[in-house]
Amino acid sequence: MTGGGSAVVLEEKKATKKINTFEVAQLRVKRAVEQLCLPMDVYELLKSCDRVIESALPVEMDDGRIRVFTGYRSQHNNALGPYKGGIRYHPSADIDEVKAMSIWMTFKCAVAGVPFGGGKGAVICNPRELSEKELEKLSRQYMQAMAPVLGPGKDIPAPDVNTNAQVMAWMADEYCKIVQCNSFGVITGKPLDMGGCVGRETATARGTVYAVREAAKTKNIPLDNAAVAVQGFGNVGFHAARMLADGGSRIVAVTDSSGGAYNPRGLDPRALFEYKKETGSVKGFPGSEQIGNSELFATDCDIIIPAALENQITAETAPKIKAKIIGEGANGPTTPDADEILKDNNVLVVPDILANSGGVVVSYFEWVQNNYSYYWKETEIEERLELKMVEAFEHIYNFKSDCLNTDDVTMREAAFMYALKRLAEVMKVRGWWG
Repeated sequence: MTGGGSAVVLEEKKATKKINTFEVAQLRVKRAVEQLCLPMDVYELLKSCDRVIESALPVEMDDGRIRVFTGYRSQHNNALGPYKGGIRYHPSADIDEVKAMSIWMTFKCAVAGVPFGGGKGAVICNPRELSEKELEKLSRQYMQAMAPVLGPGKDIPAPDVNTNAQVMAWMADEYCKIVQCNSFGVITGKPLDMGGCVGRETATARGTVYAVREAAKTKNIPLDNAAVAVQGFGNVGFHAARMLADGGSRIVAVTDSSGGAYNPRGLDPRALFEYKKETGSVKGFPGSEQIGNSELFATDCDIIIPAALENQITAETAPKIKAKIIGEGANGPTTPDADEILKDNNVLVVPDILANSGGVVVSYFEWVQNNYSYYWKETEIEERLELKMVEAFEHIYNFKSDCLNTDDVTMREAAFMYALKRLAEVMKVRGWWG
């Protein structure tokens, strides 16, 4: 096992003011290759994406004018199976972010033990500024642009930030029109009537909770009495908070893009969700103290679940963290230099490629059901998801503890190395290197 990875990361971070998520993803892959003493050929195969598509998406707006949006699809690696990854609608989306997330998806699928490679998509837009009709036109335009490289055996998108089952339904319908047959397996996260999977909406949150539960056992933290802070109160953040609260945890702090709420005695996630629906934010929730992200990360709690966007836990916020466990419900919420600080402070970080893999696991279940045209009950889905998440956590934790036998390796590094071993082996068998 080679050293010097931390110095490389810190040197890279000093060299630039803006955190480039693609470079971060590449550094994590390179570090794993070095730690496993694999040939650099493996890194060369994984540092870039197989294909990255950028497309202009012209949409006729409700007022008759034409507005051109930019859409992306990144396909990183398909050694284990078809590319798989969500599509997000966000005004700050960019091509490097999309490429980085497709790399994370490759490793996430390998960690979760599902037969997919990594893909990701995005459209630069603010969906809140679009009418439903404009949103539908944009979604269909995206599918028209990307259809040649998508398919149940090629690349299977899913919902992500600011997209949902309805957006997936429009895209799946457009694809079916293009290929002139019902091929609903092209997309997961669809409505149930179009072959969607029960439990898909809550899968990422449920998987995060299962992973956090297993992590809490290793730290001897009783989850039924744990204090939890949740950063981001969208689909993942809300459902994770609700499930943990139902299990006895106290949700002491929650933030969203507009502000936050803090109450050391605990917040009711359901009431908080209803309040946000009415007001647009959790800020100002009755009986709470107003906070921001910096205060949330400094909260006196046992567990933090970052469930928003990338690069939220940085070298500035990491030293303030008092929590013993961080369960990454979001993709890439922790920067490399923050990782080093958290490791030094003995904070157990359950990395995104493990913690939030519940979404892709249940997407896999949906894809399987679409292929067989046979559908399981929700209790079966939840049981299968729990088995997958517990198995994945144990694989990574045991790999770190038993195989590597060193406190120097974080759970994130162990997860990347575990996934890399799988990827390297299958790429070698397929004749891609060696």
